[in-house]
Amino acid sequence: MRNETERPALDGQRQRWERTLATKPEMFGRDPSDPARAAAEVFLAGRARRLLELGGGQGRDTFFLAERGFDVDVLDYSEAGVEVMRTKARELGLLDRVVPAQHDVRRPLPFPDASFDACYSHMLFCMALTTVELEALSREIRRVLKPGGLCVYTTRTTNDPDFGKGVHRGEDRWENQGFIVHFFDRAKVERLARGYEIVSVVEFEESKLPRRLFRVTLRKPVS
Repeated sequence: MRNETERPALDGQRQRWERTLATKPEMFGRDPSDPARAAAEVFLAGRARRLLELGGGQGRDTFFLAERGFDVDVLDYSEAGVEVMRTKARELGLLDRVVPAQHDVRRPLPFPDASFDACYSHMLFCMALTTVELEALSREIRRVLKPGGLCVYTTRTTNDPDFGKGVHRGEDRWENQGFIVHFFDRAKVERLARGYEIVSVVEFEESKLPRRLFRVTLRKPVS
């Protein structure tokens, strides 16, 4: 259960992301992430067409996936990030392929059952969410995936250099420079995979820090 003394810090992350994304329109750069490139290959091999992206940020992976031929519904916590993505979709002529919307993933996903061929998320799972909230999100993703649908997500691991540093915000969450990160061990990956088939769990590094992450690929059972 969430420690009530941590609620203001966890809930306050939205305002911090709103300010950051509004003032730094290229915060994450223009190039797609390596996980997005890897996910695109997995989705193409699985003949996916309609994707759900969670935590699209400013759209660097979103537009890469759209340009690879996928139709992408993308959700983000920050309205500032969503506005950036809407503007970019218009500029790139991708309004027919990219549908951005603001949504808090602590609430049920705003889509009917079995709506998507695949779901992609780069570091949304390691935001300021409790394990209970992550379990609910995992169930919601499974609900909106078609049978056989794929889920690819990344999350920072407990081997990351930032793990255990800064202000402890409950469970495996730590705050550094105002941002709260939820770090995963392999047991948490397996806990959130309940109801799915685990296709792969790959450890990799990203950026100069370096961040250490898992790239998790799950499949919704066909029956």
